[in-house]
Amino acid sequence: MPAPKKRKINAPKSVRRQSTARAVGAPTTVPARVRARREKLLRETTALPTAAGREARVMQYVEAWVQSLGAKATLARDAYGNLHIHRADATKDATAPHPALYLTAHLDHPAFVVREVKDARCIALEFRGGVNDPYFDRARIEVIDAKGRAHRARITVLDATAKPFKTVTATLARRATSVAAGDVARWLLPKPRIARGIFYTHACDDLAAVAAAMCAFEESLIHPERSNLRLLFTRSEEIGFIGTLGVARDGLVPKEARLVCLENSRSFPHDSPIGAGPIVRVGDRITVFSPALTNRISHIASEVVKEDPSFKFQRKLMPGGACEASAFASYGFLSTCLCLPLGNYHNMQDIDGVAAGKRPARVGSEHIALSDFHGLIRLINEIARRIDAKPLAGELADPVHALMERLWATHHAIVGG
Repeated sequence: MPAPKKRKINAPKSVRRQSTARAVGAPTTVPARVRARREKLLRETTALPTAAGREARVMQYVEAWVQSLGAKATLARDAYGNLHIHRADATKDATAPHPALYLTAHLDHPAFVVREVKDARCIALEFRGGVNDPYFDRARIEVIDAKGRAHRARITVLDATAKPFKTVTATLARRATSVAAGDVARWLLPKPRIARGIFYTHACDDLAAVAAAMCAFEESLIHPERSNLRLLFTRSEEIGFIGTLGVARDGLVPKEARLVCLENSRSFPHDSPIGAGPIVRVGDRITVFSPALTNRISHIASEVVKEDPSFKFQRKLMPGGACEASAFASYGFLSTCLCLPLGNYHNMQDIDGVAAGKRPARVGSEHIALSDFHGLIRLINEIARRIDAKPLAGELADPVHALMERLWATHHAIVGG
């Protein structure tokens, strides 16, 4: 496998700046300047058009961000276009005191890709990702051309049986000769905004996780002991973890690495509410994740709560979707997941109500709590700081076993042991 090549690109344009009033529950220990920087990254990243296999704008943004770090970090693309980001002073794997700790997140979101321009008003597109059929009915979309100009259109025909992706025919609101095959299109939604501590945007899944990883990595740069923290941003997760599978199959990360996959997962108000803290995700609809790593991270999160009762986190299965942690685990990697509870999963409003025929299908902005976003960054930083305090074995690696041993020591005489 050839070595990943470094790339030089131009810095992206920012989306319109918005006020970032402090979210209720956001960590008070985060200075206002740092909080504003984090939320700027969040706004800009989640507003970028992206689709499976068409992640170029997000990749360019990330590459420009790495360039802004100067000589502190390095970036390389692998053969599949996944982005690998290390600290420039990272110790080589052969001599590192601890295995690398990777934060992973994917660069795509369910969206359309133009297949054919039939004439100046009519286009055919395919939809790469998972959205239920009723949401396509007469829905409005915007097509982003090569120069970044948005062209509004309305879906007129859906072919839900087409393979490998659903296809639609759409009519442009105005003639547009600049629209071309390969352009990304997405649901027509408002610009990113904040209301009462909730952040609404085009694509939290998974670009809010990309932003959180970038923020945590920035903070790690001032801590020499966290030089083993690395970022891996993958492609085409929404159509089956394709970038992740390339990494896992070709051994593009060390086999002994620990992988913490960052996600946005559908929130259920009575089980995984938005605003109740980031989630230590123990599994998804496919499988449970690596128990030792999951338990260690849960233990770290609990330690933080004991030291600071204002910190909140949740520990949940989150079976509403699938996660890259399952893909990595299936290839023998030690992997788990942290996620943000997400509203309007894949831009679908009231999924259950629509499925039951009680509500019309309408797309909407995905949304997360800013307090959860800041909490996720804090939890990542705490994991990076504490995970290698002791080897990933014994009591801290498996607190359940440690509990069992304490119970045995206290009560074994009752059964004659």
